[in-house]
Amino acid sequence: MNKKLILITGATAGVGEAVAYALAAQGHELILVGRNLQKTENVAQQIRTKTSNQAVHVLIADFVDLDQIRHLAKQVQQKFPPLDVLINNAGAAFMRRYKTKYGVEKTLLVNHLAPFLLTNLLLKHLQSNARVINVASGTHPYGRLDLNDLNLEGFYFGIAAYARSKLANILFTYELARRLKNTHITVNALTPGRVGTDIFKSDFSIFGPFVKWFMARVSLTPEQGADNTVFLATSAEVEGVTSKFFVKRNAVASSPSSYDEDLAKRLWEVSEKLTANQ
Repeated sequence: MNKKLILITGATAGVGEAVAYALAAQGHELILVGRNLQKTENVAQQIRTKTSNQAVHVLIADFVDLDQIRHLAKQVQQKFPPLDVLINNAGAAFMRRYKTKYGVEKTLLVNHLAPFLLTNLLLKHLQSNARVINVASGTHPYGRLDLNDLNLEGFYFGIAAYARSKLANILFTYELARRLKNTHITVNALTPGRVGTDIFKSDFSIFGPFVKWFMARVSLTPEQGADNTVFLATSAEVEGVTSKFFVKRNAVASSPSSYDEDLAKRLWEVSEKLTANQ
């Protein structure tokens, strides 16, 4: 197996951390992206120790701040050779609506706008046969994307906001694949399945411990959820495969709205405008 240089966002907990462990154990060189320097360094050191792979690097960026995304991209370009794999794994869900200065509510900012910007900034820093992997969700069919209401001003429901952001991930995946059709760079999306992580913990208040307990008992472990991402990052079976949505290592149909090319183009144009002047 060829050793790859792989960047993983959201690599310090949950599925992202499990993906990092698995890829390090295979001997790949990793760039772990987290929000907190000490936590990210600790995770990186644990991975080095447990896998005996010293090629585990750390970069820091908070996906609520697009300036930090730009700085992250510059660091990657300055410190590392072109990437073999970019895994857009970082994600969040908020039960209350938080406005941001970027013209979108916080869930859409973290889950779509930030990885949209990062990916575009790194496109010229990808190997000619690189893989871009966007971690979406099985909730995306429940998402409804109104490009005239990116702040969800009329009505906000956290699960719906999350599903909308995951629909945006898949629309972005397919549109990017179309734009890269004359290259050998592949772009795919996936769902890790229903994984018992802490993604919803920040806004559940007193119900947080119960939700965490319940999800842990009805969900996959992070290690199980990581399998689909590791497969897409490394398997020869998907060499050259692009513009697909994967469930349990299999390409399946995503929701009908995710194939709306006009919506995908308009989302791209809006995303470009929102990230261009900030």
